[in-house]
Amino acid sequence: MPSLRNLGLRAVSALVLAPLAVLAIWAGDLWFLAIMLAACAVLAREWAQMCAPARPIPIACAVGAALLAVTATANVALSPALVTLVFAAALAGVFARRIGQEGLDAAYGVLYLGWPAILLIWLRDGNSGMGLSWTILVFVVAWSADVMAFLVGSLLKGPKLWPRYSPNKTWSGFVGGLVAGAVAGWLVAMLIPGGLGVPHPVWGLLLGLAGALATMAGDLWESALKRRYGVKDAGGLIPGHGGLLDRVDGLMFAAVVLAAARLGLIMMDGAA
Repeated sequence: MPSLRNLGLRAVSALVLAPLAVLAIWAGDLWFLAIMLAACAVLAREWAQMCAPARPIPIACAVGAALLAVTATANVALSPALVTLVFAAALAGVFARRIGQEGLDAAYGVLYLGWPAILLIWLRDGNSGMGLSWTILVFVVAWSADVMAFLVGSLLKGPKLWPRYSPNKTWSGFVGGLVAGAVAGWLVAMLIPGGLGVPHPVWGLLLGLAGALATMAGDLWESALKRRYGVKDAGGLIPGHGGLLDRVDGLMFAAVVLAAARLGLIMMDGAA
């Protein structure tokens, strides 16, 4: 985690970017799709710079085209988007091999970035009120867990969480992030009664805890990826944060876990 000296810069960046994300989430439909397409384009570029620094442009184009196709398809239906994701990843890998780059890196980039994008669009579900509530849950839990992990870890420090891959992250920050995520989930369930379709607000606490744990896991996973590719940050787009991938790594994992939770609740309701 960065030191508290970067807190002001991080706060300014968040104040600029967060309102754009909030407005797109609230508007839904084509507005949300537009911000997802833009994010995929930026993430494809950052992924290419990490995994193929010698030839980033063709890899960025291949991964970006795959992500745009997957995201556009997800706006229509979930199942075709999942099929498109598999084929798009395979095509990106074949293209990378043909130009002398590592095909698995390109294919994995499409899967790594595309899967959460599909599920976020599915969660938002156009202008559905339930979809809005679940998307708010994902973002609020991930942001709360990330911010509190940074603050608590910077203030309390203590034993390192995974020094081999992320030497700045601490157990104190990890616990702080989990608590913040759980509280955030409970508050969302309390403030949007019935909006999540859960029988009791305590479900919000459990969902928040699961989302926070996923956020921490996503952050650690990206740290391991950056260590593998020998880079400090995924990019330099956001002052105080690095690249966009550095900002949304935990959010991507949280989206997957909470989408699975929503799907489970839908199946339970159907069975009942």
